[in-house]
Amino acid sequence: MKLTFRWYGPNDPVTLEKIRQIPTMTGIVSAVYDVAPGGIWSQESIQAIKDAATQNGLEFEVVESVPVPEEIKLGTDKAPALIEAYCENVRRLGKAGVKCICYNFMPVFDWLRSELSHPLPDGSNALAYDDATVLSMNPLTSDLSLPGWDESYTKDGLKDLLQKYSGITEEDLWHNLATFLRAVIPVAEEAGVKMAIHPDDPPWGLFGLPRIITNESNLERFLHLVDSQNNGLTLCTGSLGANPANDLPALIRKFAGRIHFVHLRNIQYMGERCFTETAHPTSCGSLDMFEIVRALVETGFEGYVRPDHGRMIWGETGRYGYGLYDRALGATYIAGLWEAIEKMEEMQHD
Repeated sequence: MKLTFRWYGPNDPVTLEKIRQIPTMTGIVSAVYDVAPGGIWSQESIQAIKDAATQNGLEFEVVESVPVPEEIKLGTDKAPALIEAYCENVRRLGKAGVKCICYNFMPVFDWLRSELSHPLPDGSNALAYDDATVLSMNPLTSDLSLPGWDESYTKDGLKDLLQKYSGITEEDLWHNLATFLRAVIPVAEEAGVKMAIHPDDPPWGLFGLPRIITNESNLERFLHLVDSQNNGLTLCTGSLGANPANDLPALIRKFAGRIHFVHLRNIQYMGERCFTETAHPTSCGSLDMFEIVRALVETGFEGYVRPDHGRMIWGETGRYGYGLYDRALGATYIAGLWEAIEKMEEMQHD
């Protein structure tokens, strides 16, 4: 596997100079952040990310993400032109050496949390989710400002967008996703890029909006929409793991070969549809990180891994979930688990 780290560009307080000092780190996961969804990324902007990474001894082989415009998810008459623009971005990224693109198909809202700095017993703080609290937020009146959510919508624009989705069912969303994939995946094959859809976070519907990348049966349905190795998954343990019914090691074994990118993090269940994010080790939460990593090793996973959201520790401030210290601890924990399990496998075969 290749251990990677999310980087939000030159304005990210977590600099490439710091990322390169994390042991066994091979590359960054980044994107062009100053182009609106539906726009075409300039080759100069893509190359600037690659050059910055290379100057720090890091690779730029994973993009997270090329956003899918809402018009594509809605299937409007603007969708064909926007899909072609998306395809052009895939071509340009492939030409620049990008091997994997992580994206999602979540309507309107990306990952949502009810609390950004939930206090943990050890004095750190982390992202947290409580379903009742989230559903009590009226997205038309509340000041939602969460990392990962496109904050470019005005309240009026958000209201109009939610109204457009009022008649969109899960089957409509499946249809529009299939249309998107049938255009994009052949381009990805030619460009040498593996597309890796991110599961919905959390993996259930919100505010009446359909969500479909949520569980085993839906992941299987997704992979059959276009049966290509370039049409694959981002296995996010924190997203899928928010539903205890999702058996993560079993999912890894079932979909081996179609998982191209893995986000590893732990969460602690606090009740039904209620959880806090925690430090990465198994003992810190509800997910068995050892068994998750063992399933990846045993199935021969050779793709990209990154430590996902981290706590804010040691007085650090910055982008919620994306500080340096706890994600760096998570990275070294993942590397240690991986080495130990690989050596266990080697010993068993000697």
